[in-house]
Amino acid sequence: MNRRKNNQPRINTSALPDIIFMLLFFFMVVTVLRDQQVGVKFMVPDADQVQKLENQALITNIYIGRPLDPIHGNNALIQINDAFVYKENLTKAVQQQTANDFRHQSDRAITVLKVDREVPMGLVNDVKTALRKANRLKVSYIANTGIQF
Repeated sequence: MNRRKNNQPRINTSALPDIIFMLLFFFMVVTVLRDQQVGVKFMVPDADQVQKLENQALITNIYIGRPLDPIHGNNALIQINDAFVYKENLTKAVQQQTANDFRHQSDRAITVLKVDREVPMGLVNDVKTALRKANRLKVSYIANTGIQF
């Protein structure tokens, strides 16, 4: 009784880590990280004292201004991430966003308000009140330096 051994050649896998590394590097180079799509017009006010924020990873942007798309009307809207939020749902939206994103549960998390200079201050105060209720106490405003050359 002759038993035939299964003598198939082994596959050489010594180049496999190199190939995987090249693919990883390729996808890292060609991938574009998506930033928020701003849906409101805003022209930031001028300021005489400005300070640059250092840690961009802990920043949440809230945009307040007139919508770019006329389908949303002509009144000022609040945008958190990529969604419009109405004044009535603002506290709930901020609390939900804080709970969903672990980065913003830190003591160093900053909320940046990018507000159009034509927006009524009452709407900005409503946003600040909602941030206080959600325990988001570090708030910053975006402004131009106001220095003209």
